Amino acid sequence: MRVYLALISLSIIWGLTFIFIKMTVEDTGVWGMVFFRCFIGALFLLPIFLVKIKQRATAIPYKHLIILGIINAGIPWGFLAWSETVIMSNTTSVINALTPLFTAIIGYMFFKKQLIKKQWIGILIGFFGIVVLTEFQIHQLFGSNFVGIGTMVVATIFYGFGSQYFKKHLQHEDLIITITISLFVASLVGLMIAVPVEGLPRIAAFDLQTLIIVLALGAIGSGVAHFLLYYMIINGTPEFAATVAYIIPITAIIASYFILSEPITANLIAGMLFIFIGIYITGQYQKRH
Repeated sequence: MRVYLALISLSIIWGLTFIFIKMTVEDTGVWGMVFFRCFIGALFLLPIFLVKIKQRATAIPYKHLIILGIINAGIPWGFLAWSETVIMSNTTSVINALTPLFTAIIGYMFFKKQLIKKQWIGILIGFFGIVVLTEFQIHQLFGSNFVGIGTMVVATIFYGFGSQYFKKHLQHEDLIITITISLFVASLVGLMIAVPVEGLPRIAAFDLQTLIIVLALGAIGSGVAHFLLYYMIINGTPEFAATVAYIIPITAIIASYFILSEPITANLIAGMLFIFIGIYITGQYQKRH
């Protein structure tokens, strides 16, 4: 029951995250957003982290935590924010639902997990949902049109790899230590890219609304959300945790309609349904075994 409560809570938090990123990314910058989200999230967890460190008797696996911070937050969160500079937040959230499909594919390719024929069919159906989202203009994923749908697809690939990597190398580590260090690493990724590309991130330049949203994105959207995500991976599977992508688009579509007045188009709903069907079919084998 607790893993399902974590699933619902995370879907609400991350559903709203898409809207809040859309509202503030112009002020923070793409990679500045990554820096603020991750650094504030790490600071939020720092007091508990320091207590955990004092109690720890074994070595900390810094190598794995650095890799996790890069592939599961630093890079994909940058691509997510980048996507939101071009496409609507509800479309971004629907593409994010590809995460379980890429989690399955990456598990098969790199982590010796098996996929049966029906799962491959589910994966193809899910990817057809992306074709529908592009209004059958698949060239939007390439060339000058890559930023938007294409960058968000890349983000979901990183999410899938991050979930499998965490399950294999870090599932027995303390969650607070894992999250705090990986978020700090991700903040450095954002900072190192932001400085030459966008300039030094400056929180003092934000108005009150942007400041409140950025603080919430860091403390709740990063710190609390990562705790819920890794809790589900540990107490369930990477595939189960990835199913949060089922509910996120619903939250985001409703919230974006009322908060940002983003239209709910037929292509958006149809694409989402194809992706959901693909996720459902792909996930059946894990559920039975």
